[in-house]
Amino acid sequence: MLNQLLQLIVSGVAQGCVYALVALGFVLIYKATETVNFAQGDLMMLGAFFALTASVAMGWPYWATIVFAVAAMAVVGMLLERVVLRPVLGQPAFTVVMITIGVGYVLRGVVTMMPGWGTDTFTFATPFSEGVVRMGGVIFAVQQLAVIGMTTALCAVLYVFFRYAKLGVAMQATSQNQLAAYYMGIPVKLIFSLIWAISAGVAAAAGILLAPVTLIDINMGLVVALKAFAAAVLGGFGSIPGAVIGGIIIGLIELYAGATLPEGFKDTAPYIVLLLMLIVRPQGLFGTLARKKV
Repeated sequence: MLNQLLQLIVSGVAQGCVYALVALGFVLIYKATETVNFAQGDLMMLGAFFALTASVAMGWPYWATIVFAVAAMAVVGMLLERVVLRPVLGQPAFTVVMITIGVGYVLRGVVTMMPGWGTDTFTFATPFSEGVVRMGGVIFAVQQLAVIGMTTALCAVLYVFFRYAKLGVAMQATSQNQLAAYYMGIPVKLIFSLIWAISAGVAAAAGILLAPVTLIDINMGLVVALKAFAAAVLGGFGSIPGAVIGGIIIGLIELYAGATLPEGFKDTAPYIVLLLMLIVRPQGLFGTLARKKV
């Protein structure tokens, strides 16, 4: 019983790490621009297809495909901000939300038209796909441990960047007060582009980590994005640590519900917990209530 529980925990944390990375993308963009990017799951999907191309068509090794996909998606993120989102700055939030939803549909349409991609489903081999680690009577998949390890490393890099790098501090300042940051000489528009680039790059990393588990197709980002959005709300939509912890909680709840509750609860349990959280603590685990005078 204990061995099964440990395996469930590792599996849930590994799945939650993917949700956490996509949730990070939601939070980063929201903190800086107060915009919810509902195309985040489709950015994850596109990043997985870039990695697939680098691995299969170009024959690049696994780590090179990660660098290529993250860099390519960073460029895509900057272009989306500059060409699509920047012209509608200042418009009602509903307008921007609908645009990001439209961007997601466009990205899926573009992928279906690309030679070699289309609507087929693809496998993505990694160096960790077949390995297992035995600890006592417990067997862990190396793929799951690799997902946890790489997510931890990426979160550590992001923490150091936002905490100590001059550019990262400028991004934090912009997210707290755009006007004050502008008066202090921070190039706010450039910061917006870079935040979109980081968000898209993190989404690509999530897609690469998820690809060996769920395979790659044009719809792989839809369900993940919904659960990642739930994770972001659960952790507190403006909190970066909350996004990570919320993602892991959602992953654990999903796996445990699937293993112990009747069929159907696996997909609904995370949302039930989210609804309860919104009733008890609407601002999330690490969020704070904001008050505005009107």
